[in-house]
Amino acid sequence: MTNPPILITGLPRSGTSWVGKMLQASGEVVYVNEPLNPSRPPGRSPGVLNASVSHAFQYICADNEAPWLGAYRDTTGLRYHTLAELRANRSLPDLARLAKNLRAFTAGRLRGRRALLDDPYAVLSAAWFARRLGAVTVVLVREPVSWAGSWRKLGWTTYFHELLEQPLLVRDVLGEHAEELRRLVGSQDELAKNATLWRVTYEAVDAMRRASDADADGGPGSLHVVRYEDLAGDPERAFGELYRTCGLTWDDAARSAVRSATQAGTAPTRAMSWSLRGGLSRTAFQPMDSQTSLETYKERLSGEEIDRVTELTRETRDRFYG
Repeated sequence: MTNPPILITGLPRSGTSWVGKMLQASGEVVYVNEPLNPSRPPGRSPGVLNASVSHAFQYICADNEAPWLGAYRDTTGLRYHTLAELRANRSLPDLARLAKNLRAFTAGRLRGRRALLDDPYAVLSAAWFARRLGAVTVVLVREPVSWAGSWRKLGWTTYFHELLEQPLLVRDVLGEHAEELRRLVGSQDELAKNATLWRVTYEAVDAMRRASDADADGGPGSLHVVRYEDLAGDPERAFGELYRTCGLTWDDAARSAVRSATQAGTAPTRAMSWSLRGGLSRTAFQPMDSQTSLETYKERLSGEEIDRVTELTRETRDRFYG
């Protein structure tokens, strides 16, 4: 495969859109935003992904890949399904998105660019993307206290029924955790639910990483775990390494784009990188001082809550930060 696709995934708020936009600065990819997101927009767009998404964190594996494999081969081949999109979405904003995506897919395909999927909802299926699509798969992990603080800021919670209603996911990934998750369905303890989601997800990611290390050679079809803190703490160095991992050209233009979007003095000194101004969604990247983002959890969680998240995630956290 001469132009393998790239998948950037990890739990929502682990930095996937930020990283995707930084890689887009290479000029060598077409950025595809969250095709597995169950919300519209950005998901439920058959022009981009001509398959039906039924759950958040949709699980894809060999036993249910039939409707997904062809659809994703079209997506990663930058083949846009105009008629399917028109049948499903016809409002004026939908038509504007159609025109934008059709133009990007067509121009990218003609210019030989690669598809770059930014999709946190693919995190539990990351191994499938690497194995069956030959994607260079990057899984972002963010320190759980910092990540929990980000979810607190947005008022997000975890809906475990989205996971438990997928039998193959229960069989392959959740396993011994299924009963624990069932007990948390409907719980008002948001901190415990979110910490548990982080722990269960990254236990699965660690298993995928070990399997990939045993089977792959680091090229297309490989799976790489990258820490958000490394990227935020030293963007130029870490993004230079990530560019090379993905097979993208790290040149002066890319370096300048990363510097402008992430460093104090060139970017706004805020850690919150999402904005609703101008009609942008919370998955729309805005420039930020990336190092500021490493400390914001202290403003969002009490000392007791920080200790609690740390304790609930300790063993899994140590696999990535030990």
